[in-house]
Amino acid sequence: MTIAHADTVRTPVPTQSTYQSRVADYWNAEENPVNLELGKIDDLYHHHYGIGDADWSVLDEPDPDRRRERVTGELHRLEHAQAELLASHLGDLSPTDRVFDAGCGRGGGSVVAHLRHGCHADGATISAKQADFANEQARKRGIDDKVRYHHRNMLDTGFTSGAYAASWNNESTMYVELELLFAEHARLLRRGGRYVTITGCYNDAYGRASREVSLINAHYICDIHPRSAYFSAMAHNRLVPVHVQDLTEAALPYWELRRQADHLVTGIEETFLNAYRNGSFQYLLIAAERV
Repeated sequence: MTIAHADTVRTPVPTQSTYQSRVADYWNAEENPVNLELGKIDDLYHHHYGIGDADWSVLDEPDPDRRRERVTGELHRLEHAQAELLASHLGDLSPTDRVFDAGCGRGGGSVVAHLRHGCHADGATISAKQADFANEQARKRGIDDKVRYHHRNMLDTGFTSGAYAASWNNESTMYVELELLFAEHARLLRRGGRYVTITGCYNDAYGRASREVSLINAHYICDIHPRSAYFSAMAHNRLVPVHVQDLTEAALPYWELRRQADHLVTGIEETFLNAYRNGSFQYLLIAAERV
């Protein structure tokens, strides 16, 4: 059976607001070691954080070069664990199924989903540079017939309605309006399809966005949403949560270790730790079914 690529119906030119153009410019220029150095370990380039218990012995390594190598490897192990967790919630997928990676970055999440489920994957990013990079990585792996990346706006992909068994956002929802985003996911997913997001959100019970959340917004040129907005926008767009997991505690070791990785720090580490610990910021996984 021949499966047509998802972009055969319409190939839109990515339309961008002034804000989205700024985001695209940011990611087209981004060369952050915390993304690139970790990805070089196994050519899986993730643009998100990590979860799970850390191996703190990497900090005791006496040789400076070896310590740097071990710390980098441990941070990558934690971020890969996060990607695997998300992929494990995509539902029962077959090699003929297609999945959509919204805001795919340099493509690591699509590869993880493909390797785990054997499925076809389409990633979309507003950064042309990221799409080109990710497609080259897929070509080198020999999976470019199954995993493809597209320079598209994830709010208007042009992909076929109902063509996808699963879709997700991994730390990319804070760059868009949730109502528009979830409307596009609901359009793309078949009935019973699974949507998953892992995201940082501010805690409604704390009150308004805290100082720390505002600093994170400024650092990444994003707009972190309140927790309640996710469930409200999902309800408006036929996405019914079936699993919600608070990953806040599980995220702390990653940030503690990264704070001590002199070659990878970006200056935002302490802010994340403070936000998680004072209760103003949460790290959530939400899996929903398209009804």
